[in-house]
Amino acid sequence: MFAKGDFIVYGRTGICEVMDISTIDMDGVSRDKLYYILSPRQGGGGRIFTPVDNSKVVMRRVISKEEAAKLVDQIPEIETLWIENEKLRESRYKESMRTCDCTEWIKMIKTLYLRRRQRIAQGKKITATDERYLKLAEGNLYAELSIALGVPEQDMESYITEHIESGKRH
Repeated sequence: MFAKGDFIVYGRTGICEVMDISTIDMDGVSRDKLYYILSPRQGGGGRIFTPVDNSKVVMRRVISKEEAAKLVDQIPEIETLWIENEKLRESRYKESMRTCDCTEWIKMIKTLYLRRRQRIAQGKKITATDERYLKLAEGNLYAELSIALGVPEQDMESYITEHIESGKRH
């Protein structure tokens, strides 16, 4: 169980802070069922009420500083998701996003960077689908790493690039 103040990954919503854990006083809702009251980091300040025992949506703790540092160190060795078949590509991207797994997001980002580079070399633009999934994967990854490493989210791409180029290990 998470605690008040914890940052968690909540499915496709992304990073949320656990604001409270309580019952909900609402018609049709069991008075003895506990709910997390979540505040999404992205978006317009809404609240999410989800049962503590919700098994339909991936809910997990944000990775630790040590796990984040190790993950950044491993980026050069993480494989891509190369998919030749255009029709299967978007379903593979959706599947990767649904996992809520940082390594899957990195695979996707690396794949999409390579794909963009190839398309530009051919005189083409990145597809709208590729662009959308690149932004989603980067947004989720950078938000989580930002919390874990204490680096501002907008600086994550340059932080990762510098880290990899310098060959530094945490």
